[in-house]
Amino acid sequence: MGKTGLQIKATLEAIDEIYTNHPDYAFLLKLKCTSCGETSDKWHDIIESQTFSGKTGRSENNYIAKCKLCGRENSLDIVPGSHGKYTSDDQNNFKTIVVFDCRGIEPIDFSPSEGWIAKAEESGHIFENINLLEKEWADYDEKSKQSVGIYEIESRFVPIK
Repeated sequence: MGKTGLQIKATLEAIDEIYTNHPDYAFLLKLKCTSCGETSDKWHDIIESQTFSGKTGRSENNYIAKCKLCGRENSLDIVPGSHGKYTSDDQNNFKTIVVFDCRGIEPIDFSPSEGWIAKAEESGHIFENINLLEKEWADYDEKSKQSVGIYEIESRFVPIK
């Protein structure tokens, strides 16, 4: 499969940028085996600060699993240094926020979860540990005396060359 970028698109209200609490953020992904096409029903959490050894023990990966259908051992890694921020300038456009190195599997769905960080536009106030599981979030910035929010979150995966 190679490298795959996770892109998001969102509407930001009085928010300058959003990003994850890298390297401890759990990317919740649904995965598909590229060998046999088996798709997982459950969410898998991929965390850059966690690594596992495969059957061969030759390398450490952020995610390793044996396909239940074909028995192939597949792995996935977060590419170090690939984390990005989604800013107010990116609104209404998809932007890559992380890149995965996929071997034998490909991500097919993403669920934003707890652990996002947002920076308010006017005051620079930092909101931490935001839960985007509902794909939206709203709060009030006491410093600038205005409401802030993240809405209409969409995601997609794109091949990275």
